[in-house]
Amino acid sequence: MKKLLTSVLLLVLTAPAVIAQADVTAPGAAAPDPNAPVITFESETIDYGTLNQGSDAVRTFKFTNTGKTPLLIQSIKGQCGCTSIPDSWPKDPIAPGGSGTFQVKYDTTTRVGAFDKKVTVTSNASNSPKDVKIKGVVVAAMPGGASKTGGN
Repeated sequence: MKKLLTSVLLLVLTAPAVIAQADVTAPGAAAPDPNAPVITFESETIDYGTLNQGSDAVRTFKFTNTGKTPLLIQSIKGQCGCTSIPDSWPKDPIAPGGSGTFQVKYDTTTRVGAFDKKVTVTSNASNSPKDVKIKGVVVAAMPGGASKTGGN
């Protein structure tokens, strides 16, 4: 009787661990589509380098659909109000192997110092949402048009 009780106790204590190890897909969850589009960026970070306050800070991200079905960009959003995305991304589906671009503008008029901002691209890609990044340093403009490069 003692062996039976010990065996039952051991079974009850180890059952949750065995169940937790099982590879179970949540009910209603779809398996990843192997034919889905995939958005692949030429570069996931654009380094603006050093910019003068008030200078043009528009840069372009380039991407390719490396998946097997058409890619459709749904939205592109900057991390904060200092990063804007002109309505410049492709609105039509991008065929497999096709590429596209979109522009990102950083506000250098009122912001001085280093920046490192995220841009989130939402699409029908299997790797969506996808984050890319912009970074750089804005140096303050000094009287006479010069820039202050030290001490920020």
